[in-house]
Amino acid sequence: MSNNTSSSTPPSGGWGAELFVINTGLFKLDGGAMFGVVPKTIWSKTNPADEQNLCTLAMRCLLVKDEDRLILIDTGIGNKQSEKFFSYYYLHGDDTLQSSLAAHGFTPDDITDVFLTHLHLDHVGGAVVKDGETLRPAFPNATYWTNEKHWQWATENPNDREKASYLTENLLPLKESGRLKFVEVQNGIPFSANMQVFFVSGHTEAMMLPLLHYKNNLVFYVADLIPTAGHLPIPYVAAYDSFPLQAMNEKRAYLQQALDKEYILFFEHDAVNECCTLQQTEKGIRVKDVFKLTDI
Repeated sequence: MSNNTSSSTPPSGGWGAELFVINTGLFKLDGGAMFGVVPKTIWSKTNPADEQNLCTLAMRCLLVKDEDRLILIDTGIGNKQSEKFFSYYYLHGDDTLQSSLAAHGFTPDDITDVFLTHLHLDHVGGAVVKDGETLRPAFPNATYWTNEKHWQWATENPNDREKASYLTENLLPLKESGRLKFVEVQNGIPFSANMQVFFVSGHTEAMMLPLLHYKNNLVFYVADLIPTAGHLPIPYVAAYDSFPLQAMNEKRAYLQQALDKEYILFFEHDAVNECCTLQQTEKGIRVKDVFKLTDI
């Protein structure tokens, strides 16, 4: 991992974008898979499971209004798959991508950029919609962003471990639209006036983590590096991670950076905790305060 870190000043002036939480619904995954080698007797204290050992998770995205750009970070799982497909994930809750955008006064036509942290189905599914028998980008005026390393990892020869998470119907329409572009893989690279990008490869190759300047704070969108507040301890990494030891090292480095620079963590998958600050404890870096983004 690069030693590059963010400075305390935005890449190009000003102090902050406007941020809007976009809830796209809840789903369930196996608790053992979410916490790897950590025993259920421990992880269930923070992430209780149901009778089938499934934990409830959020698919919480973020809308960034930054100067003349309206950037949607991730898109949830979408609604174009079959009933059988969705039955594996126990989708529930009243929120959808479209209803959450509308609640903030926006439509899909308003989005200028769709920034995809990575291309797993629960992050990219909402980027493509089914229109009759046709698959098309859900945001007709947007540029879609990934990076070349991750795109190749996901599309050219996906490994057997991750293959089921990379669905052709989520990816090919983006490429065919001509609206797919790549972010340069360089830690700390500016994406917009108040957004920088960092890269990690323990969960999957070159997953992108946005750092956002908001109301004189630094908000770190941690995606699947730290899925929930219950994943803060270093060994608590998901069995879904391609390279768990690397994921642990990346989490250790970025938690220390977040503590030192007083970042606010924004959780994509925590069904209860939206944001938190950090503190050093005898057991390591842990949650200090939890709150909603609107409380900042």
